[in-house]
Order: sequence, then C-alpha cells, then structure tokens
Amino acid sequence: MGKNKLAKFEEMERFEHVVQAPYNKIKNDDFYLKGKWNTAFFQNQNPVVLELGCGKGEYTVELAEKNPLVNFIGVDIKGARLWKGAKQALDKKLANVAFLRTNIEIIPQFFGKNEVDEIWLTFPDPQMKKTRKRLTSTTFLKKYKSFLKNDGTIHLKTDSNFQFTYTRELVHLNHFEILAETGNLYESDLLNETLQIKTFYEKQWLARGITIKYIAFRLNNKPFEEPDIEIENDDYRSFGRSAKDIH
Repeated sequence: MGKNKLAKFEEMERFEHVVQAPYNKIKNDDFYLKGKWNTAFFQNQNPVVLELGCGKGEYTVELAEKNPLVNFIGVDIKGARLWKGAKQALDKKLANVAFLRTNIEIIPQFFGKNEVDEIWLTFPDPQMKKTRKRLTSTTFLKKYKSFLKNDGTIHLKTDSNFQFTYTRELVHLNHFEILAETGNLYESDLLNETLQIKTFYEKQWLARGITIKYIAFRLNNKPFEEPDIEIENDDYRSFGRSAKDIH
C-alpha cells in the first residue's frame, strides 16, 4: 500500500464523522449505532438518506449541501476513496454528513427498522455476470426493506443500459410504485437541482455521448421476484471501466 493511501487511512481515523466497521471488524454483530443514528450520531430527528457505493462521496457531499435539514450517510468499503468526500465535508463544515466504511452486503447490521427515508444508488457496478451482487437485485432489496420506511424511495442513477433495463424490468414485474423513470435524464423533464449533481465520472460518460438513466421507486410488501429475461451487455465496459482508469 502506498504512503499516500496510508496517510489517508490514518487521517480518516481522526475524522469524527467517519465510521469504519467492515465485516472483518464486526462479523455478525449488529453495530452499536443501529437504530440510533439520529439520536446518538447526528443528534437531531431529521430524515436519514443513504448513498450506497458512494465512491469518493461527491454526490453525498453535494446532497448534504443542498439539503441541510436532511442527514446523509455515504457508504463504501474503499477507504482511500471515502477520504476525499470525508475531507470535503469537513472543510465545508457540514454537520449533516457521515461516511460509513463497510461492506454493503451487511448493511442491515447498521440500520434499524424504519430508520432510513431514502436510498441513492449512483452509478453502481452493473454486475452483468452476477445477479445477486447487483445493488438493485432482490437480494439487496430485501436487505433495504429491513430498514427503509414503508414510503421510502430508492433512486438509481446509472450510465449502464444493462443496469437500468434490469432494474426497470424488476420494478415492473414486482409492481413497485414508480415515482420517476427516464432513459435519458438530461433530455427529460425530471431534471431538478438534485438530479443535476454530476460526479467526475458521470461527466466523462456524458462527454462520451453515453446517456444517463434514472428510475425512482418504492418497494411493496409482496415477495420479491427476479425477472427472467436476457439483457444485452453494455458494449463500452472494455474501456473506461478498469480499476486503473476509474478508481
């Protein structure tokens, strides 16, 4: 590990708004803040919104800036990435931002029933070969259901036609309530101050002529089903999606 990464990790250990609890640290135990984020961490009763797979935390920070009466928590396992957003939040003195370094697979261990108002999934890996690893698969939706409020919203913003098509088919199959849906966000009438937030890599996709897709929906109380369909793979993953280029 490079000296720069080590320095970032050491600095993050001192950030009071950063919580680091990967699976190898907490195993199968519930985290002590589960059900207590508002009272024990933010010390208010404002809505709680998660960004899962937040990367460098750009979206989390901008959401927090635009919505000071909402508590935002960016979640990712990569500490070196999280450092950037955490540092920005600190420099901007944002009291409504937290970052959680952990595995999204164990996210129910961190949040209690009805604790979360919204979930943002911004440009997740489409996982074209592994359904169960997709952040909008029924595997993950069941996890979200355990802590998302009944009227809670899940937002997906993606450059991937595969991810968007899969999620749209799953949402329709399960008769989830669709709040918004577009295959070309920046040419739609859905665009608002929140959806206009662009990450560094989103700007790259747009510059390459790749449209941004968006869908927002609410879960229901019926058993979830996976769509049985074949979806054409994205044809541009061979460039610009390598770990070296993106991360």
